[in-house]
Amino acid sequence: MRFAGKVWRLLVGIKDGLVLLFMLLFFGLLFAILTTRPSPAEVREGALVLELDGVIVEEASRIDPLQALLAGEAPTGEFQARDVVRALDAAAGDERIDAVVLDLDRFMGAGQVHLQDIGEAMDRVRAAEKPVLTYATAYADDGIFLAAHASEVWLNPLGGAIVAGPGGNRLYFKGLLDKLQVNARVYKVGTYKSAVEPYTETGMSEPARENARALYGALWEEWQANVKKARPAADLDLVTKTPAEWVEAAQGDLSKAALDAGLVDKLGSRDQFNARLVELVGKDKWSKLPNAFPSTDYDAWLADNPAKTDGKPIGVVTIAGEIVDGKAGPGTAGGTRIADLLDEALERDFAGLVVRVDSPGGSVLASEEIREAIMRHKARGIPVAVSMANVAASGGYWVSTPADRIFAEPDTITGSIGIFAVLPTFEGTAQSIGVNSDGVQTGPLSGQPDLVAGLTPEVDRILQASIEDGYRDFLGRVSEARGMTIEAADRVGQGRVWDGGTARQLKLVDEYGGMEEALAWVAAQAELGDGKWHAAYLGNPPSARDTLLRQILDSEGDAEGRDVFALFARQEARTLSSIASEASRLLSVQGAQAYCLACPQAEAVKASQPAPKGWLARLVSLFAD
Repeated sequence: MRFAGKVWRLLVGIKDGLVLLFMLLFFGLLFAILTTRPSPAEVREGALVLELDGVIVEEASRIDPLQALLAGEAPTGEFQARDVVRALDAAAGDERIDAVVLDLDRFMGAGQVHLQDIGEAMDRVRAAEKPVLTYATAYADDGIFLAAHASEVWLNPLGGAIVAGPGGNRLYFKGLLDKLQVNARVYKVGTYKSAVEPYTETGMSEPARENARALYGALWEEWQANVKKARPAADLDLVTKTPAEWVEAAQGDLSKAALDAGLVDKLGSRDQFNARLVELVGKDKWSKLPNAFPSTDYDAWLADNPAKTDGKPIGVVTIAGEIVDGKAGPGTAGGTRIADLLDEALERDFAGLVVRVDSPGGSVLASEEIREAIMRHKARGIPVAVSMANVAASGGYWVSTPADRIFAEPDTITGSIGIFAVLPTFEGTAQSIGVNSDGVQTGPLSGQPDLVAGLTPEVDRILQASIEDGYRDFLGRVSEARGMTIEAADRVGQGRVWDGGTARQLKLVDEYGGMEEALAWVAAQAELGDGKWHAAYLGNPPSARDTLLRQILDSEGDAEGRDVFALFARQEARTLSSIASEASRLLSVQGAQAYCLACPQAEAVKASQPAPKGWLARLVSLFAD
């Protein structure tokens, strides 16, 4: 028996060794596949096809290959807005491209500023006398915005289009917390700092409602104005004010309703759409498939059209996503990671610096870490500009204060100058289940914070005083940066969120414009003429590995529905996910927060967020199940 046991252990060892060897070979082969890059030789004369299967973001997040493989599904596709614009502008001036296609069948949205930038790039393609076509089974607000800038908008006859407009409800957890006897201790400054209201109220406060109405109203007006200008024949009043009557007039046929309202130009199957492209760019001689047309895809086109590198570099640092402590990101603004990028760039001979912000804020400490790193560049005597994208609020405004010039769009969401912290204690919960706390203290702070016995009054006062000091620091930075008194900064602060147009009137921003305007301003300050400079983005560019990994894991993507019902279902799923994420983010973080939870963000549509953590998130997930 002893001999048999030794043989058995030997066989098990051999098996384990073979498994390990196989795994090493598998991951080695996978790494080789994922590190390959698209070949510029894939560019063909004909149509440029942009399959925007996912969300448009300021900065694409990285994929953890092992985590993605274990999950068995690809994270939501992400397309950097500046890359989409570059692809479109290159197509406008390239003789090889006769038409541009935006496939929006699985498009999940973008921020309004990004939509505007891409829409303007589509207009430039059309101005070059090249048709721009879009196709989808279901168009929602963001898809309709882009489609409005197309020369031909196609819709699947079994699909439809819906315009909802910004806004909606939030969930409030106070009733649940009361039932669980959890005390969510809130420390904040700012009448309009509504990020903590879900844990202290059963509904929206009047100041928060007032702020939301003004903000969403401004965004909605900008959206309608842009769509009406790009597509004047569309009857937006019919679609947005009497949507049920509009659909019923078409006898429930959503595609016909969209056609009647002028939201789309043609109804047709994918094959009919392809046949139209054959008319425009010719038939693909290398394919035997019906209605095949010669085309170039997005990745190959970008590889063939790299960003220019002529002239002196102007540094660009991107602060996208929630601002957190540590080295998180890209896609999340890890304070240490971004500060390290800026410090490493101190050795480079930059003519100036542009800080691109698309963030609702987050950690105060991380925001200050980034601000100080920007100040080290400013101390070199180079011009520093901030370009605000969709959102630059709370911590996103904190990191903007070093700028010599702040650029924003009317659709930009900014302000939210306020600060808060939330700390849950469980004294009521503990007592309800028979758990008591007792001991000996040598002073008011002994054993504090005690999450079971509760906090002493002294701890409460210390924490609130710390938050008030943090708010004064915030006001001081705004006051110094914007040349206003502390009292004036407080009047535009108090946690209130502003649209870009109002923020300019309040002198929180200097000028309308996007990245190009900010870069041009820095170049002018550095006395660099046209063609004498280029943007040098800090950090590593998105890897082709991530794109290929998404393609490998997305083999089941066609199983997802794409009609209006599926569109609503995906929105509902994202809402449920955001509930748990919101609970987790607020009640599991450490430290003071300068964060705008009320800001509508493009990043909210990203379904690639990590699984929520924290005690309240787990409770929410149980109730959701």
